[in-house]
Amino acid sequence: MATIVSQRYIAAMKPPDTSIGRATLLIVVSALSFGSISVLTVLITGAGVPLLTAMAWRYVVAAALFLPIIGVRQLGSIPRQRLVQLLLIGGFGQALITYLSLHALEYIPVGPLAFLFYTYPAWVALLAAIRRTERLTSVRAVALTLALVGVAVMVGAPSTDKLNPTGVVLALASALLYSAYLPSLEHLQQGMPALVSAFLLIVGAAITFVIAALFSRQLDLPTGAPVWSNIFLLALVSTVIAFSALIKGLSVLGPVRTAVIATVEPFFTAVLGVAVLGNQLTLTTLVGGILIASAVLLIQWSSTRLEVIA
Repeated sequence: MATIVSQRYIAAMKPPDTSIGRATLLIVVSALSFGSISVLTVLITGAGVPLLTAMAWRYVVAAALFLPIIGVRQLGSIPRQRLVQLLLIGGFGQALITYLSLHALEYIPVGPLAFLFYTYPAWVALLAAIRRTERLTSVRAVALTLALVGVAVMVGAPSTDKLNPTGVVLALASALLYSAYLPSLEHLQQGMPALVSAFLLIVGAAITFVIAALFSRQLDLPTGAPVWSNIFLLALVSTVIAFSALIKGLSVLGPVRTAVIATVEPFFTAVLGVAVLGNQLTLTTLVGGILIASAVLLIQWSSTRLEVIA
């Protein structure tokens, strides 16, 4: 009888939005949305818009799109300390990750950078195991290996003797920072509506990039309908949808599973590059994509199995 009561109590306390399948889909949507950043950014900067200007307008437009959705009253109910923390992690965390990645491109090519950055699922899993916040099961370890091998096959494992050490350090630093960013984001947004958390992160990033653009004298008003169309897509798809889906999925899956599933991003970026920029779709890209998809399906299967057993 006590077991039945306990089970009913746990079921009653379980949040309604805890579907593993839905959360997995949200992380995939988030990864695909983030995956369009590089292609849209290439189109915008290719039209003569400086990178800092593009990023500043990206986040400003995204914040403007978000504000009517959540409303000012909802922001007033948030504790000031939590509000400031989310603004800071959105501003300094997101901006620093972006800066390190972009700065690394001055020393190493895009392929090695992608490989080095997408080691972050391993760092997330390692940090979670050290902190004992999430257990690294054998199934998760296999999925993590599949995902990392898939990324390595897709972009080509870097040859360290030919890479500039400064670029390698910057790329790994961005990966390590992101591996700390995900757990921190999961912790800070607990108990808060996902859309409100996403909005605060976006506002924090907007403030940082606007200040950076002002100091570098790059905050201009772009001209031309095609440029503004791409900025709007960057704000809506790669920012509003991407952050909202990430936070909702992260709250259910945790940082380890989220990081593994998010490795679909480079595959989608490669496919989008073929469709929009005319890049060539190689066999290694397809093989890498299959390995990453296998990792996502393995994570989904193991999570659903554990949910049924529980």
